[in-house]
Amino acid sequence: MNDLLISGLLVLALFLILGSGVWIGLTLSGVAWIGMQLFVSRPAGDAMAVTIWGSSSSWTLTALPLFIWMGEILFRTRLSEDMFKGLAPWLQGLPGRLLHTNVVGCAIFAAVSGSSAATCATIGKMTLPELARRGYPEPMVIGTLAGSGTLGLLIPPSIIMIVYGVAAEVSISKLFIAGVFPGILLSVLFSGYIIFWAWRYPDQIPKADSDPSLLEKLKASSSLVPVLLLIAAVLGSIYAGIATATEAAALGVVGALLLSLLQGSLSWASFKESLLGATRLYCMIALILAGAAFLTLSMGYIGLPRHLAEWIGGLGLSRFELIVALMFFYILLGCFLDGISMVVLTMGVIMPTVQAACIDPFWFGIFIVFVVEMAQITPPVGFNLFVLQGMTGRQLTYVAKVTLPFFGLMIIALLILYVVPELATWLPAQMKL
Repeated sequence: MNDLLISGLLVLALFLILGSGVWIGLTLSGVAWIGMQLFVSRPAGDAMAVTIWGSSSSWTLTALPLFIWMGEILFRTRLSEDMFKGLAPWLQGLPGRLLHTNVVGCAIFAAVSGSSAATCATIGKMTLPELARRGYPEPMVIGTLAGSGTLGLLIPPSIIMIVYGVAAEVSISKLFIAGVFPGILLSVLFSGYIIFWAWRYPDQIPKADSDPSLLEKLKASSSLVPVLLLIAAVLGSIYAGIATATEAAALGVVGALLLSLLQGSLSWASFKESLLGATRLYCMIALILAGAAFLTLSMGYIGLPRHLAEWIGGLGLSRFELIVALMFFYILLGCFLDGISMVVLTMGVIMPTVQAACIDPFWFGIFIVFVVEMAQITPPVGFNLFVLQGMTGRQLTYVAKVTLPFFGLMIIALLILYVVPELATWLPAQMKL
């Protein structure tokens, strides 16, 4: 009981310091240091130095800044413009017409970027003005973009998957492959909703601009070839067992630089901006990861993971009830924290419970990505909502409201994933790594 009281006080301290506006990484380190200093006999300074160095020097973690840099490079190319030109002729004939460019465009860019916000911003900077100019209803334009932007975390490579893989000590390459079918499933659900909506409200969909021939469609698609080749190189090298996630990330950076050079968008200024942007983002993530590693160590000494696992085990929850409880827990947590912080803050205490329930770690990794995706479109800290608020000038509440149907579709996808777990576990089992 004394250990539980200490753990409760530290959790309270954590949220009080977070609420005061201190950086998340520093908050995690500070709370961990307090716990070690006051309640554990091991010297706090020694534990902090060893843990932070160990968490920061992981070779596996090298993939993270490389994938971030790849996304930053492509963000500064004409990729979104070329995507729209290449996809539009093929999607004109579907119910909902060019609204599908948000879904398909985000799915393609997600395969070369590990960031939800970057995916949303890159595709949105082209589709928002184009669809508005053609008369598509704004609520559906914004909603489809906000929902589809979350594919940036699910379709590999994914920043969250790398963070989870390091925290849960599972193969990141296999985790990437585990996200392929769930990513396709969610994309199909989003497009299916657009088709259903267009069937319900046919008068709100503008007429097709033209009826291009097959030759014209193929000619327009030529602009998609470079990025599709980059996706094939990055994911294909991982799936074939030729490269690790880190090596594939390095390959992706080289490919992104070549693509940028061929498009004529690579200059010293854009190169420097992409490198500085990736450095800033990774430094923020690295600080959070280091603080979380130290906090996990501190909580382990105090006994929080063991007590939490024993408490949850004593509730007698079924596996489905446990998953539902964790889903609500993470959605609530996502109202106050970003996705990376959610993962690194909770893995140390949640994983023992998950392991005790015999839940496949790759399946649970995809589950975590899904609930983090939900957090991306959950106010008040939904990153995709902030991105779209800045791009459209609309109120955050408006953006959240029009995104609500896609939040519901994510819950449906999660239920399908629970009923058919092979969607996330079959491909990793086929890999010879």
